[in-house]
Amino acid sequence: MNRILFTLFLFICANSFSQQSNILDKPKVDERVELLSIVFRLADAKEYNSKRFKLYSDKIEKHFDKYKNHDLITFVKQIREENGIGYDAVMKMAIHLGAAPKFKPLVDITDSIPDIRWGKNNSEKFIKLLTAFYKEAHCKEFFKNNSQLYASVSNKFLPVFENIDLNWYKSFYGKEPKEKFIIVNGLGNGGGNYGPDIVFKNGTREVYAIMGTWSVDSLGMAKFGLNDYFPTLLHEFNHSFVNDLIEKNIKKFEFNGEKIYAVVGKQMQNQAYGDYKSMLSEALVRAAVIKYMKDHNFKKDEIQDEIQDNLNNGFLWIKELENELENYSKQRDQYPTLESYIPNIVVAYNDYAKNILEYKNILDKERPNVISINEFKNFDQNVSSKINIITINFDKPLKGKGYSFNYGEKGKTFFPEFGKIKFSDDRKSVIMEVKLIENKEYQFIVSGMSFVSEKGI
Repeated sequence: MNRILFTLFLFICANSFSQQSNILDKPKVDERVELLSIVFRLADAKEYNSKRFKLYSDKIEKHFDKYKNHDLITFVKQIREENGIGYDAVMKMAIHLGAAPKFKPLVDITDSIPDIRWGKNNSEKFIKLLTAFYKEAHCKEFFKNNSQLYASVSNKFLPVFENIDLNWYKSFYGKEPKEKFIIVNGLGNGGGNYGPDIVFKNGTREVYAIMGTWSVDSLGMAKFGLNDYFPTLLHEFNHSFVNDLIEKNIKKFEFNGEKIYAVVGKQMQNQAYGDYKSMLSEALVRAAVIKYMKDHNFKKDEIQDEIQDNLNNGFLWIKELENELENYSKQRDQYPTLESYIPNIVVAYNDYAKNILEYKNILDKERPNVISINEFKNFDQNVSSKINIITINFDKPLKGKGYSFNYGEKGKTFFPEFGKIKFSDDRKSVIMEVKLIENKEYQFIVSGMSFVSEKGI
């Protein structure tokens, strides 16, 4: 009898594991993703030029820099300029391509597949040039030489992968996901994470979580801290449930969605959310991540950090939306699936749209602002080249644990050479050592995401 029960238990476990495996495979490196990331790096696409994983980016530069004038790279620069192809459009193309060396598209390429920014003619020319580049730039050799690195990185990501609770998704959404979910480690993508999908002719859908690599250990090897990467993975997996729910009901959300987007649209566009539809999907996904964190007893400060990050990113109604998901969870006898609760969320958006300016004003009052520069005024044209310190002052204390300066529109050659950077004792000023050249114009941007108040705003 014990043997029969034990055999039955093993069968149930094996069957459960098999079902999960059908939904979610172990993380891996996808050569298509790496190749297109490299191509757009060579084309000077800022979003694909991260050096955070320097051990790997150095390998890319050593092997590929000699091919920067290849016809493919010239063409990519052209279509970036003309059509704004970048960010998620690049990764969408990657997953729609077949295997090297021919890269035959997995689905018919029309004007909107893989992305409307590409178009049919540009897609076809890109694939033709990519095929030539793969051979002439000895890409197969590069990927072979780095195969052990790829395997090691994906293995290091396993602790993040293994923490995901698939049963929560089934329980919370009230259904099994219909899609196959694929986790890809993007080694050259820095902090860029993408969730593209592909729909095949038979109607099946694959949803990707292309996870960037933005942190390394003392030896320069990729490391994946659970607190840093897990919320992002949760986020991407939610997309496989949420996108379809929003798409089915998009007309019901249209009026309020457009009203909200009119207020936060600029912030959304900076994150590559080009319309209110993508914004609504993102909002629900992000609220679901917070709900997951609460249901799994994450620390209060971790949950608060996640909420604040969303507020900083323009999702000003995120707390109210997450509260709506809490209401849903308390009424599961009446609403067995999140899909059945969507009409309530549609109604809730009436209040979010009505109060969006109030949400914005409340947050803006709490934001730290730059009030002065000690050594000169912004836009001054007569600045002494002997200045070796620049001090930027804020109107309230900062956390003082991070800083971020980016290139301006003039580009890398106008970026100053910084030395040590530190905060004043009261954390209301950031002090930078600089080396300036006479008769040279400089430009840099103080990036808001790293300069945060003590409350994380």
